[in-house]
Amino acid sequence: MGQQKKTIPLVESRLRHNILEMPKEIRQASGIVIYGRRIKSLVFTTDLAIIKNCDADAVFAVYPFTPQQSISDAIIKASYIPVFCGVGGGTTKGLRTIALAKDVESQGAMGVVLNAPINNLNLMGVVNAVDIPVIITVTDERTDIGARIEAGASILNVAAAAKTPQLVRSIREQYPNIPIIATGGNRPETITATIEAGANAITYTPPTAQELFKTMMSKYREE
Repeated sequence: MGQQKKTIPLVESRLRHNILEMPKEIRQASGIVIYGRRIKSLVFTTDLAIIKNCDADAVFAVYPFTPQQSISDAIIKASYIPVFCGVGGGTTKGLRTIALAKDVESQGAMGVVLNAPINNLNLMGVVNAVDIPVIITVTDERTDIGARIEAGASILNVAAAAKTPQLVRSIREQYPNIPIIATGGNRPETITATIEAGANAITYTPPTAQELFKTMMSKYREE
């Protein structure tokens, strides 16, 4: 007898069936196993409505303002999936960055994310202050990756816009075992290219709630 194809059971509710799905291309990634949980897709948002209605493996809660404990606390409490919290590294740095990292760890974050400008001494201070993965953002090829790893970075977050696949490939050739999260863009071909270059997990920027609502309203008008 031929091998039967296994079906995956799908459980939905009467109302919660219209969730935001991550691009299927992300499933090709190897993922990064953290505390026994495999992370392949990270939704790049702080919008609680999207966080509560998506199928991402984790939340990448990084935003363009100084990090605030009340924001990270709200996101972690509302999310049913792990949260990686931004704790500064650019404008916010030094002892405050270390304090923020300790705060989000106590709130339940799975990891902390540091911005590219942070110096290695400050990175090392954060690493020594918490017992969760410390993710360092890499934006261009001038970054001394070896120094970042030596300072204690657990994971690299490559965010180099259109050059992301090339930068991921370059890093992967030099450091074959370092875990890499990378931006994959919103197109299937760019996500696939980033994974093929060596990214283990992908951050995906979803449509805004306003864009999603616009699509829903258009559907309602047609009906």
